[in-house]
Amino acid sequence: MAFEMDEQKKIGLGLIGFGIFFSFLGVLLFFDRGLLALGNILWLAGVAFLLGWYSTWKIFSNRANYKGSASFLLGLFFIFVRWPILGIIFELYGCIVLFGGFWPSVKVFLYQIPVLGWIIQYPILLLGRLGGGSGR
Repeated sequence: MAFEMDEQKKIGLGLIGFGIFFSFLGVLLFFDRGLLALGNILWLAGVAFLLGWYSTWKIFSNRANYKGSASFLLGLFFIFVRWPILGIIFELYGCIVLFGGFWPSVKVFLYQIPVLGWIIQYPILLLGRLGGGSGR
């Protein structure tokens, strides 16, 4: 198996899921600062559990990732000082810069999820069925 799931990685995935959920809920509730901060802390802890503490430190302290790390931490700072919209913008940019190299791996993982993988691989077929464009 290419990706072994031990208990630490399961905890990491759970924390990342809760972090994304709380961040999404914070955005839905008009950028609630408390939920956004909680979501960010859970997400960061989840990444540290999933990748390992040393690997997480290497990602954030790598010279090529300084721009993404600074942007993410600046966004976290803006959320804590009550500027949540600006903080979310900086954090999103930082995440894209930091974890942009992981997108191919995430795409392969999403393709393996039973229903979601089919929808992602064949969106034109799905839209054709929903729109009634079969031509019969």
